[in-house]
Amino acid sequence: MISIILLGAPGAGKGTNAKRICAHYNIPHISTGDMFREAIKNKTPLGELASSYISKGLLVPDEVTIGLVKERLSKEDCLKGYLLDGFPRTIPQAEALTEIGKELSREVNYVINIDVPEEILVDRICGRRVCKSCGAPYHVKNMPPKVEGKCDLCGGELVQRKDDNEETLKARLSEYHHNTEPLVNYYKGLNKLYTVNGVKPLDELMSDLNAIIG
Repeated sequence: MISIILLGAPGAGKGTNAKRICAHYNIPHISTGDMFREAIKNKTPLGELASSYISKGLLVPDEVTIGLVKERLSKEDCLKGYLLDGFPRTIPQAEALTEIGKELSREVNYVINIDVPEEILVDRICGRRVCKSCGAPYHVKNMPPKVEGKCDLCGGELVQRKDDNEETLKARLSEYHHNTEPLVNYYKGLNKLYTVNGVKPLDELMSDLNAIIG
C-alpha cells in the first residue's frame, strides 16, 4: 500500500507533484477542496454540515473535516493507497489521521516535505498567471505563453489571481509556519518524514520521489 501525505509551503509545488505521483502509482489524489466540493454536491450529512459553515464564510471545524477524511479514506479506491494534499494542516488533525489510519488499516507510509526557499516561493506565486477562459496555468518566467498575455490553448486573456501577490503570500506563509510546519517534527518523530528539494526540475524531483516510494 502506498499512502502519502505531501507537505510544503504555499507555492512549493504540492499540486503539480501530487498529480504526477498519483498518475505514476495509480492512487487517488485527495485534496481537501475537492473532498468538500464532492461531499457538498452529493449532499452527504457531513457535506451539508460543511456547507453550513462555508456559506457563512466560517472555517469548517476540525471534527467535520476529520469526519470527511475518514469517509473518503474508507472508499474502495483507497484500498491500494492514496495521496493526501492539504490535510493534515495541524497537529490535532495529524493525530486524528493516525487514529483513522489504524482503525481503517490504511495508515500513512510516507510523509514527503517539498522544501523550497522562501524567496523562490515569492517569485513562483507572484509570477503565476491563469487563462480567464479555460483555466490553463502559466508563469511569466518558468512557463510563459507563446504570445504575451494570451493562452496558447484557447487564446483567452491571462490574468493574475487576486491571491497571487506578495502580501497575501506572506500572510499564508505566516499561517503555514505557525500551524503546519510543526507537522515536520511530528512525522519525523514517527520515522515517516522524507524531505525533497522542490527547486529541482520536475523530472529530477520525480526521480527522487520514486527512490523514496520505491
